[in-house]
Amino acid sequence: MMDFTHIAVAAGERWQRRAEVREPNLEKIRNGKAIEAESPQRVQARLARLSQAAVIPAVRTPALMAPLTEAIGLERIQGNPDFLDMNFVELALAVARFVGRINIRSKLGRSIGYGTGFMVSPTLLLTNHHVLESADVAAASEVEFDYQNDRAGRQLPIVGFKLEPQRFFMTNAALDFTLVAVAAQSARGIALNRYGWSRLIGTEGKVLLGEPLNIIQHPRGEAKQLVLRSNELVDLFDDFAHYVTDTEPGSSGSPVYNDQWEVVALHHAGVPSRDAEGRLLTRDGRVWEDGMDPDLIGWVANEGIRVSSLVNYIQAQPLPPAQAALRDDLLNLTPPSALEAAAAGQAGDAALAHAAATAAAGAASVPTAPVAPGHAAVAQAGTASWTIPLTVTVQLGQPVQQGALAPPGALPAIAPLIAPAGAPSIVVPPARPALAEALAELARAPQRAYYDAAADGAARDAYYAQFALPAEPAAAHAALHELLTRTHTTQPAYRPAKHLYPWVELRHTRGGDDIVSIYSGKGFSARDLIENDFAIDEQRSRLRAAVAIPRPGALEAAPVDEDFLEAALPYNCEHVVPQSWFDKREPMRGDLHHLFACEMDCNSFRGNTPFFDFADFGEIIRTDCGKREPGKFEPGSGKGPVARATLYFLLRYPGLIDRSASEYTPERIATLLAWHDADPVTDYERHRNAAIFEKQGNRNPLIDFPDWAARIDFVRGLAA
Repeated sequence: MMDFTHIAVAAGERWQRRAEVREPNLEKIRNGKAIEAESPQRVQARLARLSQAAVIPAVRTPALMAPLTEAIGLERIQGNPDFLDMNFVELALAVARFVGRINIRSKLGRSIGYGTGFMVSPTLLLTNHHVLESADVAAASEVEFDYQNDRAGRQLPIVGFKLEPQRFFMTNAALDFTLVAVAAQSARGIALNRYGWSRLIGTEGKVLLGEPLNIIQHPRGEAKQLVLRSNELVDLFDDFAHYVTDTEPGSSGSPVYNDQWEVVALHHAGVPSRDAEGRLLTRDGRVWEDGMDPDLIGWVANEGIRVSSLVNYIQAQPLPPAQAALRDDLLNLTPPSALEAAAAGQAGDAALAHAAATAAAGAASVPTAPVAPGHAAVAQAGTASWTIPLTVTVQLGQPVQQGALAPPGALPAIAPLIAPAGAPSIVVPPARPALAEALAELARAPQRAYYDAAADGAARDAYYAQFALPAEPAAAHAALHELLTRTHTTQPAYRPAKHLYPWVELRHTRGGDDIVSIYSGKGFSARDLIENDFAIDEQRSRLRAAVAIPRPGALEAAPVDEDFLEAALPYNCEHVVPQSWFDKREPMRGDLHHLFACEMDCNSFRGNTPFFDFADFGEIIRTDCGKREPGKFEPGSGKGPVARATLYFLLRYPGLIDRSASEYTPERIATLLAWHDADPVTDYERHRNAAIFEKQGNRNPLIDFPDWAARIDFVRGLAA
């Protein structure tokens, strides 16, 4: 009880200490803006991991390792309306094989308590320090796999493995973990490698605030149970994670998983309810005192140890060579997929069942009752049933014929999942018509004339046939505004990968670096930009799905904050008039005349700063993108095109750019006009203008008639 009280009180103190940080973040989560509670760096790290989870496997598994579940009878998931692919349940069942009950025994072999542990390498098991606090305790104890019920509610045969702290034992009270070696075989000859293991990943990106968590556990030492997605990460700090999860005593040492079944924390304690004086409270609000039943304590959350902290500690410890080799396996080996491990384990179970049945009956038939120690209860050839606590019937490929099973102990080889050379890190879903359309337009580019001066001249003359530029500058501005607005008949949404990169923004049609960044002048492949921006769309979709979770009792999730999402995952595209100046509204947002290809670094470097022409260098910050100081940005290249695009915006959308130092003042417009004169129109801009005319119906008059710039009062385009 003293150990329990100490751990619980410490967890409660951390919970209270973090209230000022946690509560504002919870408010964001409840309002559907969970990613605002995270830094852009953590968001990017999370998306990188989600992308890795979608890598295409190069090796297809044999028929025996086909998807485990062909038919799952699950009528309803209780709670919030979280609809998931059925393979989520398949993976839950497969990963559950890695988790066992720790039977804590005295030196005399008497059971004195229970915890949970899970395999984190082919040899090593992870649990809490307060479960196995010493090598002596571990040497007397064992881990028990398959302590669960079959589909009929009958207990499966438990498979116990001795712990071998003499081979490896590492523990730390502050991080509340113990890492211990497990015997390679059970007392009855069952191989440990039948159960598989979860890798401990030390890098960031496994979970964000507001995401659901999953726990596989032996609560109170009872049969294995699952808590799926009813758990929410509410705080992440130092070495600890706080989450709202259904766990009970005996769950200590349980793995806490994300939705990709990566371990994010080692569960170690509940966070007790406390009063203002720090005293523990019962569920009905009374002060809990020593000697009272711990079941009476009220709990507000749970606490786990972050995997990144565990990995850092484990990696830093000096070890003798034999133990260092086992530690290296934990840090460096990549486990087979959970489904492959489960399939291999089931094959071994079926082989043992067949051999046992043959020996017992003196015949070559396979019985229908569960007869062998192993994870699966064998019902018929090739069929098995798991209950943890769901009932799932599994068919592995075709029914196994007599004589076709591997001999006992022989498991099929498990091929690692390897991304094919040169494959993108993100799977392109089969139904991606927009991507296919964009790539098809790019493929047609070499067959088209890049810029047909005669055809464009005829189109230009027809466009301005009924237009005469007034002599008075203010009237000239008004007349051009009317023309550009009236002829802007098609207003594409902001999708640069679809509307800008395949044709409009090309510098040539020879392939290779056929797009040039507007600010840095660096060359890029149009195909790369198209695929990258569509991949960003996929990442945004994944993040929306990952963090937009229905609030308790809500029928649907609140929307994710799209502004933050776009800031965290920007396209390789620049609005020369920053989106924040017009609140990201259409048609301004998708107007191709002021959109240019621009790598993310330059986009971020400029931000929403107005253009400026520096007279000297001084303390100005410089990069390939240009020069910058507060409120001022001078592009490294492309001054003429960005000036003409900004002047077009002042004609087409008067009143949307403020007359202020943070946007544009009349003298800044004079700078744009100077850039226009100093950097004449090229065929690249003429090509753009003609291509945009085809797409949206209007043209940029500063490209068609550069000398008109001196005859227009652009200041009228600023807000009053």
